[in-house]
Amino acid sequence: MAIVTSTEMFKKAYEGGYAIGAFNVNNMEIIQGITEAAKEQNAPLILQVSSGARKYANHTYLMKLIEAAVIETNLPICVHLDHGDTFELCKSCIDGGFTSVMIDGSHHSFEDNIKLTRQVVEYAHDHGVVVEGELGRLAGIEDKVNVSAEDASYTRPEEVEEFVSRTGVDSLAIAIGTSHGAYKFKPGTKPQLRFDILEKIQKLIPGFPIVLHGASSVVQKFVTMINENGGNMPDAIGIPEDMLRKAASMAVCKINIDSDLRLAMTGTIRKYFAENPSHFDPRQYLKPARQAIKEMVEHKIVNVLGCNGKA
Repeated sequence: MAIVTSTEMFKKAYEGGYAIGAFNVNNMEIIQGITEAAKEQNAPLILQVSSGARKYANHTYLMKLIEAAVIETNLPICVHLDHGDTFELCKSCIDGGFTSVMIDGSHHSFEDNIKLTRQVVEYAHDHGVVVEGELGRLAGIEDKVNVSAEDASYTRPEEVEEFVSRTGVDSLAIAIGTSHGAYKFKPGTKPQLRFDILEKIQKLIPGFPIVLHGASSVVQKFVTMINENGGNMPDAIGIPEDMLRKAASMAVCKINIDSDLRLAMTGTIRKYFAENPSHFDPRQYLKPARQAIKEMVEHKIVNVLGCNGKA
């Protein structure tokens, strides 16, 4: 199996009423945990890299680790740029072997978003790479993406058909109530996705793959684990997994997951050091962290995405 685009994955996901997990990667242990889980569940997979991850781990190192994962798992794996904000960044990733890029022009005007997205699409398609665009703005913080609640906005269904037609994008990220980061909703509030918006979009562009960003569920046990071992994280409520499963049964073909992985890794490492304060071998604390990521991803594949057995 080779590194692939998401085209065939999304076609099957739309028809089958499930979604593909797009998991953010930063280092070897995260890639191993994700891909080992996908292999055991025989699930198709998108490994996505932010601009911050590229700077931290180096583009070449990440690509070689992903190539190793393809060899080890024999799974179809798509390599995706998460939240590219310039043509130059998208071009660099395309030239460097990525099979999918996101150009996030949601902070621009509608016309400027179309212009930038179209520029990326033309270059990407000439090189056999697919493109994800974005309409609407999610609140929250992830790497360089920082949008206040006041500046967030739902996707306007009436703009979707024109945007897709004029840009030529292959998938579209929309804003229907998810948010980036761990601090999504305060305790006592009830998260609610705008399925009415999703339904309208699905009717306007039937068969077209939709993407949800900011879809971690913020597993409370890892927040508690961090706080019990020296952390200071406020309680937070993520997106209920039953809502994500419903979205996956509709037009949503790609669901992004990052914060849950960070919490699982950090919580496990903090717990390890609390119990073994004199240890200093990275293999000893990264091994259980990798296992925690694997278990988290298996849970998402089976209970949220529904893509187990679909590779």
